[in-house]
Amino acid sequence: MSTTDILPGNVSSEACFRTPSGSRGLLHRARSVAVEALPKPIHVPNYIWCTLFTAIGGFIFGFDTGSIGPITIMPKFRAQFANTETGVISPTTQGLIVSCILLTASLASLVSGPLSDRISRTRTIAIGGIVFAVGSSIACSANTLAQVFVGRSVAGVGEGLFLSVVTVYAIEIAPASSRGRLGSVVQLLITIGIASGYFVCYGTSRIASSFSWRFPLGMQAAVSVVLAAGCPFLPHSPRWLRHVGRSAEADIAWVRLGVSAADAEKTEENAERERERERSPRGNWWQEARQLWKKDVRKRTGLGVFLMGMQNASGIDGVLYYAPVLFSQAGLPGTTASFIASGVSGLVNIACTIVAQFFADSWGRRASMISGGTVIAGSMLVIGTLYASNASDTSAGRWAIIALIYIFVIGFSCTWAIVTRIICSEIQPMRTRAAATSLGQCANWAINWVIAFSTPLFLAHSSSGPYFLFGACSLITTVACLVYLPETRGASLEEVDKAFEVSHWRSLLPKRRTSDAAHIPSSMRAESIQQEQERRESNVPDIPVNETYELHDLHDINGDNERDAEHITESERERELWDTIQLPEPVNCLQEKGPDELKAQRHFIIV
Repeated sequence: MSTTDILPGNVSSEACFRTPSGSRGLLHRARSVAVEALPKPIHVPNYIWCTLFTAIGGFIFGFDTGSIGPITIMPKFRAQFANTETGVISPTTQGLIVSCILLTASLASLVSGPLSDRISRTRTIAIGGIVFAVGSSIACSANTLAQVFVGRSVAGVGEGLFLSVVTVYAIEIAPASSRGRLGSVVQLLITIGIASGYFVCYGTSRIASSFSWRFPLGMQAAVSVVLAAGCPFLPHSPRWLRHVGRSAEADIAWVRLGVSAADAEKTEENAERERERERSPRGNWWQEARQLWKKDVRKRTGLGVFLMGMQNASGIDGVLYYAPVLFSQAGLPGTTASFIASGVSGLVNIACTIVAQFFADSWGRRASMISGGTVIAGSMLVIGTLYASNASDTSAGRWAIIALIYIFVIGFSCTWAIVTRIICSEIQPMRTRAAATSLGQCANWAINWVIAFSTPLFLAHSSSGPYFLFGACSLITTVACLVYLPETRGASLEEVDKAFEVSHWRSLLPKRRTSDAAHIPSSMRAESIQQEQERRESNVPDIPVNETYELHDLHDINGDNERDAEHITESERERELWDTIQLPEPVNCLQEKGPDELKAQRHFIIV
């Protein structure tokens, strides 16, 4: 309450405080300056809060990735589920425990796209969260190995439902200027989840009871319940509302999300052009899936599926799932040191993702994929070489391997981890975006399952083989991006369409010569010939008048006239020649011609 609120009648604050005449209004001005000096509250649009909340799904996925590997090597877990004869968990069993969640997730992701097109993005995420919570609870309460498998398989169904839809929702509610940054929030939460999984397991590993491994599983079940409970209260994606014909609700959703009118109008213009191209009745799920392989979309679908699959073939999940095993193999002594090194790699992953997130809309998608692939492939191949040459037996070699693992994590988290999912969603039109993202996620999880299951088996037989395999896959992907991937950062739907009409490698080739004109339509051929004639007329060479020319010499005034006129047969050439000029004598016929007449005569002869 200010002083003026308590003063009676017309008494001013200056009169009440009896301020001198020279300082009249000083108190008033001081108040104004104080108010202006106060920091203004930062307004965060609702679409950012919605993106952050749904990105909890990424945290759940990352937490499971970071915790399940350490859980399998905890003493209490091994004591309860190890082979009674050997007392250890075999590499095959370890691989199945880690990877069984990915197998069911890859199958469920095929359904998540069409399901989200029908019941909305937010409801699909909520259903996935509930299913994941049920599966994690089953695994948390397990007393047998079979129960662990069942629980993680059920959790995989939920994970497959919500994870790919989270990225689609973030892309669709974001303005075009913030699409890259918001799309990368999911990856940021995944990296935070991975680091959290490492450190939570490090903290519980010393507990002398089964609570040491049950707590991480119960924790991720609790977080998934929060995700499932909150998603129904979020605004629907305006793009989805337009897609299902609820235009009035889409306008309200833009307002609820806090997107400016200009950004919303620009997005709606692109959506309207998209709908004009996609005027067709909605079919069943099979018909919608077939849309992915139509002529105008199949290149994008194939590229997105390839990139999503090869993202995991780089070996990132082998490093994340089995980081303690890899650091122990590299020479770090003791389980504690391996856990700490794994946690540090998780922190490095977070830091790089945060830094890269600020530049996601400044760096090109294509440049990020190529430069990141170079670092990733180089790191893996050098590590494989160090193991194959037995340089890992030396202290310098072991520290070099550890450093290269961190370099690999930095290169991946700054580039491929962020832009791959964005590209897969960004290059698709509205009618296929959800289905294509789901198919790409399915490929991602299928390769992930292969890597997660085979890595411990591979390491048991060869210390260098996995690294050579990961490096070769990364190198192939880098070359594919160099040849086929166009730049899509900030591109509209029409620009993306044009980018995929011609492969990027074709645009790098020199233009075709005129000798290839036989494949050009006749109308375009005639137009190009006429343009060439006009060019030649403006560049007529000086011809000495006092010289004698034979008829065949006139044909060679320009040496390339036969190439430019190859579409006219010899008989047509000669007939046109004699119809247009009548030469009484083939010799000295040019001596009596003026420059303008000579130019016209030469024009007919060349044609």
